[in-house]
Amino acid sequence: MTRIKRGNVARKRRKKILKLAKGFRGSQSKLFRTAKQQVLKSLKYSYVGRKHKKRLYRKLWIVRINAATRLFGISYSEFIYLLKKKKIALNRKVLSQLASIDKHAFYHLISFIK
Repeated sequence: MTRIKRGNVARKRRKKILKLAKGFRGSQSKLFRTAKQQVLKSLKYSYVGRKHKKRLYRKLWIVRINAATRLFGISYSEFIYLLKKKKIALNRKVLSQLASIDKHAFYHLISFIK
C-alpha cells in the first residue's frame, strides 16, 4: 500500500484558520493550535456581539428620545404611551432620528399627540 501524504488538505485547513487569526496577539496568530482555539472563541464572541449591538442601539435610541421629549416637558414613557394611544406606529430608531436631525418635525409630532 502506498503512503498517503495529507500535504495539501492539511495545509489548506491550517492556512484557513491562520488567515482568520490574522491580527491576534502573539502566538494566537502564529501557532496553529492556539490560533484554532482563539478563532473558535472569537467566532463565538462575534455571534454574541451581533446580538449585543442591537441592545446597545436600542438603548441609545431610547436615551435620545427621552432627552428630546423632556425638552417639551414630557417623559419618555408618557410619550410612548401617547403614541400607542394615537395608533402612531413609529419605531424607536425613526423617532431617535427625528429627535436628533429634524427637531421641527419632532415638535409637530409631540404637539399632535398632546
